[in-house]
Amino acid sequence: MVGGGYGDVDWLKQEYCAAVSKLRSTPAALSRLGCGFITWKLDQDCSAFDWLLDQPETPAAVMLSFGDAGSWVKRLADRSIPAICQIQRADQLHAVIDAGASVIVAQGSEAGGHGIRSSLGRGTFTLVPEVADILAKVAPETLVIAAGGISDGRGLAASLMLGADGAMIGSRAWATRESLASAMAKQVAIAATGDGTIRSPIFDLLRGKDWPEPYDFRSIRNALHREWEGRESELQARIVEARSRYEQGVASENYDLAHVTVGESVGLIHDTPSSAELITQMVSETIDRLSLNYLL
Repeated sequence: MVGGGYGDVDWLKQEYCAAVSKLRSTPAALSRLGCGFITWKLDQDCSAFDWLLDQPETPAAVMLSFGDAGSWVKRLADRSIPAICQIQRADQLHAVIDAGASVIVAQGSEAGGHGIRSSLGRGTFTLVPEVADILAKVAPETLVIAAGGISDGRGLAASLMLGADGAMIGSRAWATRESLASAMAKQVAIAATGDGTIRSPIFDLLRGKDWPEPYDFRSIRNALHREWEGRESELQARIVEARSRYEQGVASENYDLAHVTVGESVGLIHDTPSSAELITQMVSETIDRLSLNYLL
C-alpha cells in the first residue's frame, strides 16, 4: 500500500512508479499493490487520485481515511477498484457501508499518527468486535481489519479472536530496516514505553498541517510537546518561533524537538528487524497463540 499522503501528485508518481517497477517481475505481488489517501485532502485537491486512476497498473485497492469517503468510493467502484475505508467509531460505519466499502479498518485510539481525538476515540479491543458484529448483520461480505496497538503475534491473534479478518500494523512496521524513518528515531522508539505517547494537535500545528476536527496526532511526548501542552492557542500566536525550533530539531535529528510517530504499542518494540523477519515472527506467534487457545 503506497501512501498518497497529502495528495502530492509528484510524490505519488515517484513512489507508485517505483513500486510498480520493483514488483513488475513478480506479477502476483504487483497484483496486490494498492494506495492510500487522506480523504479530507482529496476534497481540496484530487489530482493525485485522478493520476492514479489513469495508470495502466490499476491499484488492487485504495484506502480512504479521515473524512467523508462517499464520492471517492463511488469513483473507485466505477473502475471496479475495491475501497478500504478507515473508521474510528461505530457510528461512522453505516456511511461507509452504504457508500460501498469492501473493507473496513477499525482504528483504535491507541494507534500512532493520525486518528480521532481521545475524547471521541474508542479502544481497539472494544471497537473491533462491535464493528464485526454489525457487519455480520448488515454486510457479511465486508471484511474488517483491526488497527491500533497491534505489534506482535499476540495482538494479531487477539484481533482475529475479536472478529477481525486481519490487522493493520503501523508502529511496528515503522521500526523495520526498510522503513524510511531515521535510525535515530527508531532508537528513540525502542527506548520508549507505551506510557510515553500522547495524542494532540501540537505537532500538526508545528508542521503546518491544517487537520480538521475531530482528528489529531499520536507521537512520543517529548520536551517540545510538553512545553506547549494546554497552550495551543498561544502556540498558534507564536507559531513562527515555535516552528523554527521544531524544524531545527528535524534537521539535526534532535527528538526532544522533532516528533517520533508511534502509538501505544511502542513499548513492544525492542529491535529493528527486516519486514520479512517481522511478518514471519508475527505469523509464527499468532499460530502459537491460536493453537494454545484451541488446546485450552
